[in-house]
Amino acid sequence: MDAAQFENFLNDKIKVGGRAGMLGDKVKITRENAKIHITVVQPFSKRYLKYLTKKYLKANQIRDYLRPVADSKESYELRYFNIHGDDDNEESGSESDESESDESEEDEEN
Repeated sequence: MDAAQFENFLNDKIKVGGRAGMLGDKVKITRENAKIHITVVQPFSKRYLKYLTKKYLKANQIRDYLRPVADSKESYELRYFNIHGDDDNEESGSESDESESDESEEDEEN
C-alpha cells in the first residue's frame, strides 16, 4: 500500500462543512514515511476515518488482507488478518482421523 496515494485519497474524500476536498485550515494531513497524521481543529469522528480507510482498501482490492485496528484512543493502524488460526484447526482435524483409523484396526484384530 502506498502511503502517498492514501494521503491523496484522504485529501480528496474528507468532508468539512459538507464538502469533500475543501479542508482549509481546519484539517491538516501530513505524512512521515508510512505514517499519516491528521490534525483537526473542529470535532472529527474517528469512526469516519475508519470508514474512509475501509473504502480506500476496498477500492484498491486489499480489503481482504488488511484491516484498520484502533491501537490507542486517538489512532488507527493497519494490520494483516490473522490466518494462522485456520491452520491449527486443519492439523487437529487430521490427528482425529488418525486416531479413528487406529481404533478401527484394533477392532479388526479382536
